[in-house]
Amino acid sequence: MTDRVVIDTRADYLRAVEEIAGGEGPVAVDAERASGFRYSQRAYLIQIFRRGSGVFLFDPPAIGRFDELQAVIGSEEWVLHAASQDLACLREVGLDPSTVFDTELAARLLGLPRVGLGTVVEEKLGIVLRKEHSAADWSTRPLPDSWLEYAALDVEFLVDLRDVLADDLVAADKVEIARQEFDATVARPEKAPRVDPWRRLSGIHSVRGGRGLAIARELWESRDALARERDVAPGRLIPDTSIVAAVRTQPTSMNALAAQKDFSGRASRSEIDRWWAAIERGRTTTDPPVARGTGETLPPPRSWADRNPEADARLKAARPLLIARAEEMQLPVENLLTPEFLRRLAWIPPEPTTPETISEVLEQLGARPWQIDATAQSIAEAFVAAHQTPVAAESDES
Repeated sequence: MTDRVVIDTRADYLRAVEEIAGGEGPVAVDAERASGFRYSQRAYLIQIFRRGSGVFLFDPPAIGRFDELQAVIGSEEWVLHAASQDLACLREVGLDPSTVFDTELAARLLGLPRVGLGTVVEEKLGIVLRKEHSAADWSTRPLPDSWLEYAALDVEFLVDLRDVLADDLVAADKVEIARQEFDATVARPEKAPRVDPWRRLSGIHSVRGGRGLAIARELWESRDALARERDVAPGRLIPDTSIVAAVRTQPTSMNALAAQKDFSGRASRSEIDRWWAAIERGRTTTDPPVARGTGETLPPPRSWADRNPEADARLKAARPLLIARAEEMQLPVENLLTPEFLRRLAWIPPEPTTPETISEVLEQLGARPWQIDATAQSIAEAFVAAHQTPVAAESDES
């Protein structure tokens, strides 16, 4: 194992930037976070590789902004694996690509059955990467040598992998498809804050009544505020199961809450006053939440047959056609078209329903031109057929 050094001073960082500037070709980039351990999604390690300069491991909390590195590599092609997972934390420190080559996305577009970095590197380059530290707490300091070796290997072979996958895209006639997908990854805006994020509590579906939902909301918001303050993953304070358990039993005193065995977690007892106060607020609020969340979320498709039979028929008619089209193009159906786009079209289709109007709606939803070209005609035909079938059945019966 080669000794790896973490760059954690401005002087060493600036020297590394000069070395990277002296390299050539695309720049491999990766970032390690501490998901499941920390509240924030900040990068705790950033790895860079460029031919002619080597591998560099940077400590973002120690370095701060990476503006000098951005000035050197910002206009170069960046090679990332699953770029959408890392772009937010990279942008947080001033690193923002103009173009990317996403090796995971390329593997998906090529129809590879497994697209994890280790699997793709092994299949395409014949190199075995161990992935035992992927879920580690990267906020740990100092970082163990074995973790640093793992992190370095995550970028060391990315440029070689990019070259092989680029050739495969040419052979499969998918270069333009990949370009549109890579560009969309870079251009995709940050997600807007979720409405009523507490509704994503695991097990919230089992909570009944506005008062129970109010208690769940207050416990979730209290936990979230404490997690943000301490920069700890919320579930490490008290897990979702503890919140839902407290809602179900609705203990009548702080002592009863503390005695509840399924109310657990590192802060379940040390912050018992906080949790009890949240329960009390939920019990006494004059503004309990409604049973169903607000927003534009569609009902689950399994309920469509009863709630909107026409939409159900449209969805069931279009799905097999898109699956067949995806198989024909040798890529996953979810990459052919985002499933949510099809559901929204099926729920409220444009009038009249034609390939042109379907194309317009798909474009508004964010589908790429190649996706529209590949699916609009089939969706329109399926929707028209679904509309005509019940009419024909009624005519036969009459």
